[in-house]
Amino acid sequence: MQLTRQSEEQLKRLKIYTGITPNVAARLAFFRSMESGFRYHSDERKLDGSLILDKITWLGDTVQATELLLKIHYPQLNQKEIAKAWAAHVEDGMTAIRSYKNLKDFTFNI
Repeated sequence: MQLTRQSEEQLKRLKIYTGITPNVAARLAFFRSMESGFRYHSDERKLDGSLILDKITWLGDTVQATELLLKIHYPQLNQKEIAKAWAAHVEDGMTAIRSYKNLKDFTFNI
């Protein structure tokens, strides 16, 4: 699984400021996006990030919940499109969490 380069850069910056690893921040961003009501619409989004990790590393303990939410909201999508939907949700969710400059602010606002 991989993200867009833009999302990946935002995750890396967030790690510098807060110490939260990109995979954990991606999980938080995904769920923040789902809560906000964002919905993925199939597009030609280019997943061009260089950080390519397996599903377990990206999703960790949230793998079942994440997959279930994606299957409920996007039952018609194949696995490749599901990965794009996940990446779109991470990108959307990053808009809410990318600006935190320290762990205290981050945890207070999550």
